[in-house]
This record gives sequence, structure tokens and C-alpha cells, in this order.
Amino acid sequence: MKTFEELGISPALLQAIRELGFENPMPVQEAVIPLLLADRTDIVALAQTGTGKTAAFGLPIIEQVDITNKKPQALILCPTRELCLQIAGDLNDFSKYVADLKVLPVYGGSNIESQINALKKGVHIVVATPGRLQDLINRGAIKLGEVSKVVLDEADEMLNMGFQESIDNILQEVPEDRNTLLFSATMPKEIANIAKNYMTNPKEVTIGHKNVANENVKHSYYIVQARDKYLALKRIADYNPNVYGIIFCRTRKETQEIADKLIQDGYNADSLHGDLSQTQRDYVMQKFRLRNIQLLVATDVAARGLDVDDLTHIINYGLPEDAEVYTHRSGRTGRAGKTGISISIINLKEKGKIKDIEKKINRPFEKANIPNGREICERQLFSMVDKMERVDIADDEIDSYLPVIYRKLEWLSKEEVIKRFVSLQFNRFLDYYRNAPELSLPDEKGERSRDKDDRKKGSRKAEKGFTRMFINIGKIDGLYPNHIIEMINDCMPKDRINIGRIDLMKTFSFFEVESGSADRLIKELKRLSYNGRKVSVEVAQDSNDDKDKKPKKGSGKKGGSGRRSYR
Repeated sequence: MKTFEELGISPALLQAIRELGFENPMPVQEAVIPLLLADRTDIVALAQTGTGKTAAFGLPIIEQVDITNKKPQALILCPTRELCLQIAGDLNDFSKYVADLKVLPVYGGSNIESQINALKKGVHIVVATPGRLQDLINRGAIKLGEVSKVVLDEADEMLNMGFQESIDNILQEVPEDRNTLLFSATMPKEIANIAKNYMTNPKEVTIGHKNVANENVKHSYYIVQARDKYLALKRIADYNPNVYGIIFCRTRKETQEIADKLIQDGYNADSLHGDLSQTQRDYVMQKFRLRNIQLLVATDVAARGLDVDDLTHIINYGLPEDAEVYTHRSGRTGRAGKTGISISIINLKEKGKIKDIEKKINRPFEKANIPNGREICERQLFSMVDKMERVDIADDEIDSYLPVIYRKLEWLSKEEVIKRFVSLQFNRFLDYYRNAPELSLPDEKGERSRDKDDRKKGSRKAEKGFTRMFINIGKIDGLYPNHIIEMINDCMPKDRINIGRIDLMKTFSFFEVESGSADRLIKELKRLSYNGRKVSVEVAQDSNDDKDKKPKKGSGKKGGSGRRSYR
């Protein structure tokens, strides 16, 4: 392995990158830097995000800038505001000891007039998103006639986001004899077309293999019932106490719903999707970078350009349709030589997708079992004990309190102190998993059997004078027959309601009430929530209705029967 000195980096840059903790060049840097410093050549570099690409193109660009010429000499295009700011920040860090070098990030969502004013004062390197740069060109605010190097960073992402036309227009504004450097994680045909149309005999540098996932990432999947996906997600999070990762969902609506549920259940989580304002996005991402958020629930589009170090997990709450999207997701962990884990939570019908992704990324997936309550509690307990062993003790501050603490606890033995300490921190998990049902694995035959059984229960006719009701909570919510009775009594305290048969399922339930009270009861119960879930109640379909009956899936046993009218 060569050193940065052997690659030809100048003393001023060496001093800065050493202060940043750079010791030896990463593979993409070792391959690209000598090419860019030695001669004017076009390069197509295929490397995953987080492999050191910014330094690979940034250090040579800084080396070759003419400080006396205050016009843009290098242009770096990237897909998002976040990546634009990150690249500009890295270049400023690299050039800390290069006097008077000016780097300007230009991106949408910020005041364009301030960017125009900065351009008038003179800049050497422009880092831009295609849309904002196109706007500046149209206004005549930027001239690219002296640009000698153009970098397309995360080119595949820019094309996925619809920037093809803007990129074509921008490349027509720069001199034909410029160097074009294309960095991409994958090599779809659109990237090959850019290389063909805008580059001259480009040299290809491939770190790893084309279109494959990071070798430092372990890939696994859990097969669960579709209705159990959120419960499986909670168990995965609980089984990994130090998780710091991104949960990818398919839609904005699902992203917000999952984030809301996690927050209600006590997890350090938040959402990132297109319905958030830029201010909200910046706030969420800042919290995530500071690790005030452990789990970020995001859509693929919203997470583009979010570059965070040391992610332990990527969790696919929904598998993407495209294997390249999966590659981008999983590539956000396992960076800089560290290991990471990419987890997919799937239902039985998605198993074929796993096989397709395995072939395309040339990496095996491990089928994993959902951890049970005992396994989770054990992991949480030992994690807490590990933290206790490593905690820093401020002796000077705490010593003065110890005599009172000792007197307070002197009636307890050492073993009792430890048990109480553990219980204080640990009872939440013990309480939750003590009666938590095991998540059953799906099988096609079993699914059909349960569906048939539940349709029968959903369509069972109520006793004469009673109406059969559907409610959207069940055993997994800790529901028992007496809880339904208490809810009815609490929301209609002045009425004497006769309650008939109660059937508890896993994720929903049925109960019967006298018909005269049904409509008013529906309105009253919909105002309630149960263990953080909004209660929804409606009349169950009877067996003579040809329409879909509620619900179509589930399993359970009779939770109780007979008439009750407690007050």
C-alpha cells in the first residue's frame, strides 16, 4: 500500500488530511489520484458510497487549481443538497492550509441571490446540484468557460432522480477539452451512454466488482406474516440494543406511520420523507448525525445524499423493486473497512425477490429466525451490564453523596442491590415479552387455513337482538375480554350495555352488543386509544354478504362468551 506522499500529494494538503485522521489512502484514492495528477484523462470510477471518493477526486483538483484565477476551474455535480454541502465541506477541510482557495456549494432550497453574490466575488471550485446550476446558467450568473475538470458524483443517483436533461445541458456549457470524471456505485446503461457521449477514451477504475454489494456487509432476511412486520421490526431493534441505522420504507405514508409507532413505543426514532420541509429535513438529519436518533425511517429519495458514518444496520421494511436500489441502501453501512448488517423483513411472497437480489449483487443472504422474548431480554440485560462496566465515574462529584446512599441501602444485601438495579432498568422488556406471543412463521398451507377459519369467525351471525362488531385490536395488543368490557363501560358510563360473545384474534377481535346500542357505541369507541393504537370499530359483515368480510386474515381462539352488563 502506498502512502499519500508517494501518490504525489503536496505538503499543505498532507498536513490537513493528517489532522483529519487520514493515514493511508483507500483503494479508490490509490487508484484515481495518480491518474488525475499525472495527465489529463477521463475516468469512470465504480465504487460504493463511503469508499473515499471525495478525496480521490478532491485532492487532485485542489492541487491543480490556479489560485490567481478567480473563475470556476472545477465543477462537481451531485444529486442532493446534503451531498453538495458535504463535498464542499470536505474540500474546505482538505484545503485548510491552501491560502485563498474558494469553494462554493450551490443548491436549491437556499437563497439564490447570496450564491450569485459569492460567484461575483470569485470562486475556484463549484459544487452544485444540477437543477440550481441550470438556473444560474439560465440567469447568466455563472460562466463555465474556464472549467477544466467536471466531476459527476453519484451519477446513477442523479439519473434516477431525473437530472439527465440538466446534465446534458450543463455539459454543453463547459469546454470540450475538459476532463470528465464519473463516479458511480453501479453501471446501468444510462451511465455507459454518458461515458460514450461526453468522455474521451475514459479509463475505468473498479473498486470491487460492478453492481455488487459491499463485501463488508452481511445480508440476512426474516420471513414473517405480513401483519407481523412491525412486531418483527421491534424485535430486531430490541435484539440489537446499540443499533444505529436506517429503516427503508416504500412510501411516505408508510414511513411516517412506522416512525410514529416507534416513537409511541419508546424508541429514539424519526422520519425522513418528501412531505417534510427543508428545515424539518435538516433538523432530523442533524439529530441523526448526532446520534440523538437511533432509528431513522426513510424513503429512498429522501435518504439520497445522507452520508452518515458508522451505521450498524440497514433495515428494509419493504424490499425495493430494483436490485440497484438495494445496493445503494446496503452500501450505507459497512464503510471504511467496518462491518455492517443489511436486514430485510419479508413475507412469503417476497422470497423470490431475495433470490433475484442475491444473483444480481453476487452476495448470499442468510435466513434468520425472529428472536424470542427470552433471547431479546438476555441481549438487553448483557448490553446494560456492559455499559455499567464501562461507565466513567466522576469520583470527586459523586463521593460526597455516597455516605447517604450507603445508609439508604444498608438493609439490602449486595445481591438484592444488583437485582433491584437490573429490574429498575430492565422491567420494561420483561413486562412486554413476558406474555408476548411468538411470531409464527408463514407457510402457504397454514395461511390458507387461517384465512378460512377467520372468515368463518368474521362472518358468524350474532345472537338475535345483538350486533356483531369488529375492533382493530387483539392479542398482540395485550387485549383480554375484560378489557373490551371495561372500554364499553367507560365510554358509555350511564348506560347498561348487554355484551354477548367475544372472540379474540391475534391482531383484531369481534364482540357482540345489543343492537340498539351499536351505532352510538361505534362513535364513542372511536374516540379511544388502546396501548397507543387508535381504536377502530365497525359492524362485522354477516355470512350472507358477498362482499369482502372483515378481517380476511388472522388467527385466534374464543376469548369469552355469554351476556354481561357490568356497572
